[in-house]
Amino acid sequence: MSAAARQMLLAAAFGLAAGTAGAAPDAQALARGEQVYARCAGCHAIEGNRTGPQHCGLLGRRAGTAPGYAAYSEALRATGWVWDARTLDLFLQDPMQAVPGTRMGYAGVKDAGERADLIAWLQQAARPGVACRVLP
Repeated sequence: MSAAARQMLLAAAFGLAAGTAGAAPDAQALARGEQVYARCAGCHAIEGNRTGPQHCGLLGRRAGTAPGYAAYSEALRATGWVWDARTLDLFLQDPMQAVPGTRMGYAGVKDAGERADLIAWLQQAARPGVACRVLP
């Protein structure tokens, strides 16, 4: 993550970024979330597809529709989910139980606090046009 993007995340954590509504997560929660995301980085990136799809623009996107990524399972596409804090929490706890047949072969983030921090971080780091850009 670039220094500018990191600064934007920290500013958002303190409610200083333009357009921040409501209480922003604290900087420590965002830092913990970024640390949890390091486990995801073997397969995912915020910008650009890897083994798994990019996460820029994740929140509000229908599951199985990241631009330029075609390796989704039919099981994930068939969920009809739109990624938000609730669906991410459900999926990240145990992807293979939440969506039997998913291709995401990861045991999940079992700790609820770690999932909350990760989701809070993604809500900041994956904002297209603010913290990242969606790549084709």
